[in-house]
Amino acid sequence: MIADPELSSRTSLQKESESHSEPDNDLENQRRGTEGSLTPWKKRRRDQSEKGRRRASVCSRQGRMNGHRQRDGDIEAVTLFEVVRMGKSAMQAVVNDWVEEYKQDRDTALLDLIIFFIQCSGCRGMVTAEVFQNMHNPDIRRKMTEEFDEETGLQYKKFMVYPWILNVTWPLDLDSGDYPLTMSGPYWKKFKSNFCEFLSLLIQHCQYTIVHDEYLMDTVISLLTGLSDSQVRAFRHTSTLAAMKLMTALINVSLSLRVQLQNSQRQCEVEMIDKRPTRRLETFLEKKKEIIEKQENIENLMNAIFKGIFLHRYRDALPEIRAICIEEIGIWMKSCSDRFLTDSYLKYVGWTLHDKQSEVRLKCLIGLLGLYSDKSHCSKMDLFTCRFKDRIISMTLDKESEVAVQAIKVLTLMLQNCEEVLTSRDCEQLHHFVYSAHRPVAVAAGEFLHKKLFCSQESEVQDEMPETNEKPIHNLSHIRTLVNFYQESEDNARSAYLIDSLWDCSASILKDWEAMTALLLEGDDSEEEALTLLQKKALAEIMLSTIRQAAEGHPPGGRCLGKKVQVTKERKSLTDDRAKLTEHFIVILPQLLAKYSADGDEAITVNLLQIPQYFELEGYGTAELEKHLDILLKQLKEIVEQQTDSEVLEFCSKAYLVLSNEELATQSQVVSAKIQLFDQLVGKFNQMLKNFLHKGDGFGDAESHQMWLALKRITTFHNAHDITQWNLLSSTCKLLKRDLENGNVSEQIIIQAILCSYYYIMWQLSKASEVTSSKDMQESLRKQMRGFCHICRQYLSHSSSIVKEQAFIVLCDLLLIFSHEVLSGSSEKTESFAYIPESTLQSELVSFVLDHVFIAQEREPIDRDEERKVGKLHKRRNLLAAFCKLIVFSVVEMHIAADIFKQYIKYYIDYGDIIKETLSRTRQIDKIQCAKTLIQSLKQLFNELLQGQASCLDRWSQPFTSIKDLARRFSLMFGLDQLKTREAMAMLHKNGIEFAFKDDNTKGRNQPPLNLAFLDILSEFSPKLLKTDKRTVYNYLERFVTDQMAAENGEEWLPLIAYRRSLLDCRDDDTDSTDSSDRSAPTPVQQSPKTTSLKRKMEIEDGVSETGGNEEQSMKTSASSLTPRLMSTVRRETLKRGNHTKEHRLEKDGTPSLHSEFGATAMGSTDELMEEDRARSVEGDLDDLNEILDIDND
Repeated sequence: MIADPELSSRTSLQKESESHSEPDNDLENQRRGTEGSLTPWKKRRRDQSEKGRRRASVCSRQGRMNGHRQRDGDIEAVTLFEVVRMGKSAMQAVVNDWVEEYKQDRDTALLDLIIFFIQCSGCRGMVTAEVFQNMHNPDIRRKMTEEFDEETGLQYKKFMVYPWILNVTWPLDLDSGDYPLTMSGPYWKKFKSNFCEFLSLLIQHCQYTIVHDEYLMDTVISLLTGLSDSQVRAFRHTSTLAAMKLMTALINVSLSLRVQLQNSQRQCEVEMIDKRPTRRLETFLEKKKEIIEKQENIENLMNAIFKGIFLHRYRDALPEIRAICIEEIGIWMKSCSDRFLTDSYLKYVGWTLHDKQSEVRLKCLIGLLGLYSDKSHCSKMDLFTCRFKDRIISMTLDKESEVAVQAIKVLTLMLQNCEEVLTSRDCEQLHHFVYSAHRPVAVAAGEFLHKKLFCSQESEVQDEMPETNEKPIHNLSHIRTLVNFYQESEDNARSAYLIDSLWDCSASILKDWEAMTALLLEGDDSEEEALTLLQKKALAEIMLSTIRQAAEGHPPGGRCLGKKVQVTKERKSLTDDRAKLTEHFIVILPQLLAKYSADGDEAITVNLLQIPQYFELEGYGTAELEKHLDILLKQLKEIVEQQTDSEVLEFCSKAYLVLSNEELATQSQVVSAKIQLFDQLVGKFNQMLKNFLHKGDGFGDAESHQMWLALKRITTFHNAHDITQWNLLSSTCKLLKRDLENGNVSEQIIIQAILCSYYYIMWQLSKASEVTSSKDMQESLRKQMRGFCHICRQYLSHSSSIVKEQAFIVLCDLLLIFSHEVLSGSSEKTESFAYIPESTLQSELVSFVLDHVFIAQEREPIDRDEERKVGKLHKRRNLLAAFCKLIVFSVVEMHIAADIFKQYIKYYIDYGDIIKETLSRTRQIDKIQCAKTLIQSLKQLFNELLQGQASCLDRWSQPFTSIKDLARRFSLMFGLDQLKTREAMAMLHKNGIEFAFKDDNTKGRNQPPLNLAFLDILSEFSPKLLKTDKRTVYNYLERFVTDQMAAENGEEWLPLIAYRRSLLDCRDDDTDSTDSSDRSAPTPVQQSPKTTSLKRKMEIEDGVSETGGNEEQSMKTSASSLTPRLMSTVRRETLKRGNHTKEHRLEKDGTPSLHSEFGATAMGSTDELMEEDRARSVEGDLDDLNEILDIDND
């Protein structure tokens, strides 16, 4: 039989078919002698000539390519493989047809089944069979091989399938991993399930007859055993899956036989009561004997599969095969525990727990879940549990989160069904997983914690409590236990994570807010032991987390699994929970606030003040809500008047903001309460300010403290509420001006006054941006903003560092908000408010940053408190970030940033991320200006180093090396695209060259310029230049280099030599460094350069100036062998005479005259024409860059 007829037409396969024609005839003769003649179409197929078979193969191939055969307009599958692949719904009918065919001609049907298994392996080759007579024939054993035929290029496998020897031939690409079990697509996505279903239905249908004929299963198991031992992955994978599924089906048959045996045994026992042999008893005994024989046969088949396939494949090199084996053995242990749930089989699962592939480990744990879920199985697994418990606990830390989840679930079942297996230390290792960032792991750990904390107490508590109060007493005990656990936990600052982990399994306990508030309101005179203050704080945190979880329904920050669409049921549950908590807390919250605000427990009060933001107030009528809301507002007002803690006041402000929502019917009631509160606070502050301005130095400390408290409360509320109608800016500005004049105001009052003024301006800006705002309001805001900025500017020199830092932050924020770039994108009305800081203010800001952010270690006082040091660093980072935002949004000039950028290396650990981001943003805004700023920062560092070393610069010192490192970092910031940064790099090199030759050496002309070592730093940017741009920069450099400089090769001249070499790293770019014999003729493109009118003017002027010089003398050969000279001596002398007042400058039109620099050579007048052509070709290559860069105008 041929699996894929396409290969039968090949010459090599014809040869193979001819070699097996005799065994096929033997097989046919055997069929005729034993089971009668074959069916007519089968017989015709086998009696066909080779030509006819080939023709039939072509027809069959066309049908199989489409996966079906067309017959009378209906689509019909051709083979069993195609039935399974196409996923026929009538799988049972196909199995019935095959069984009927097997009963008529079992050899033919069995060969069809064999072909089915071969085709399911993806084999596109030929399968032939030959009958053998003698099992002990050594030639037969020798044929059981798998080899490669180099002559045909095909792979052969011969193996015994009783009563045949199968010969499978296939091409080499079968082991490529592309076979039905691994293929994707609509035809193959359900192939595995269909394949397993077919095998299950086949055994189920044959379990009473054919399975026990000692022919079908023996042949199939022999086939699968032979295929599972193959080196080809597809054969091993498919045959192992088939064998394991057959094993599972045989176990079901065995279980069915066991039930029949028990029934037969009971029938025999009933008949034996009379103690007389009867006909019925003999029938039952014969039936019992038959069942026992079938049971033994099934046992033998299962042993053959287990020993012949499982024992070899559970440690296969392919993880998919290992996973199949472990998955099925778990099913066997669960379904047939009395036979397989023993240590001799459990050891395979335990060993595989250490598998390197997560897929295999996961299958092990899933199998153990099914075993540990049954308490009767756990008693049989004591040795396994003791041996592999530690391994399962360690798997909770598996790198694959799904493996960790299943490991925690297994341990949860151990805790539930295995007595005293997990020690307290084992449980503690699992408790911390409730704080895991991966939610499935945390939820699994939460279920473990629920079993550990709550389920162990249920039976004890249930026996002691009366039935009427069952739920409250029960939950009170659980809540106390949860509070104790949270308090003892190391991660006792993340209650939201704990609640989210327990929410799925302990929601009934966590939503019992009545019990929680009862514990918080519980007095010291209660019968039970009251909670301590620390326990009450923990309970308040837990209660707030449960409220947030019930109202929002999503995990806390850091544990989100992505965007999740809530279904209707979840949304309804959230609505019901919010209504329930609102109904309870709107009544009980004032009592809780009254108790804990009076006791001064700020932590508990802060948690309680956050509850109103989760209220659902829309569903309540006004009459029903007004009474409770009025009590809550009065309590909030008392807290504002009594408390001074910033956090408490902030959450009071948020509570007022939530309750005054415009969509609520109770808005007017809350607004009235707010106005009353603000009138009281502002009136008190104005009265104290009036007394202060009147008394002056006679204003006492107590009065000053009261004024600070009043201003603090106003400032806290002003951040979230619009209270500009009380015109607080005039009062705060009077206070600040009085302090600037006399300096008798405490720094706490100054800080609050600055913040209050800042909030006032922000609220006014919000009003001015509205359509209804008047011009008078806009003009007033502009004056107020500029006046307040002037006050903040004066406070930059205040004696108190806290005041200075606050003034700096507020001033930077105002400059940013009122900048052109920000206001232009918001509203047309706000564009007139734009404020551009003058240069003096910009200088003051950058000086403030340098003095208060970049503080050297020797200047900083020693502080051994790490927490305080981190706080100081955080403040400095805020200062630097506030100023860098001004740079990024072009509020200050970009060149100001040079003082910041030069600190990049020195303070990389503390501020490297901020400076790097600023560098990146400025480069995106303006590359050329950014390049100028970077070179300016390098020049500043170089000048500082030069002054520090008294003009004796050591190029190998650590400071100089750090400057080079900074230049290298700057160079990397420009990226890899040289075309985008071409202009910026050219401008950077231009400025660097001018700086290097700016100052002459005072020791004499023979000495290098003072800044010549800067070229060593500048060379770090040379790799960012294009080759043509390197030539332009090199020519510009040569304008500053005299003959004497070019001839020097001492150590002090190495920066110049190194920089020139970096510009000429490719010898092909150096057109004048080689002799005339090495120069190639210019290409046609080079002979026709692009020339502008400005360029032509340059050429005429340079040509006139060089005519005499080129006739009188030639260029001298350089004494240095390190770098070539590209400029003649005559050209340099001409430049000196013609540009005496503008030395080292380019021509006025901004374009370098390149052809004149290449005009004269050592070859004399013979090569003048060639050099002119060469110069013009260079001009053509560099014309674009020369026109873009205005080198003279900078």
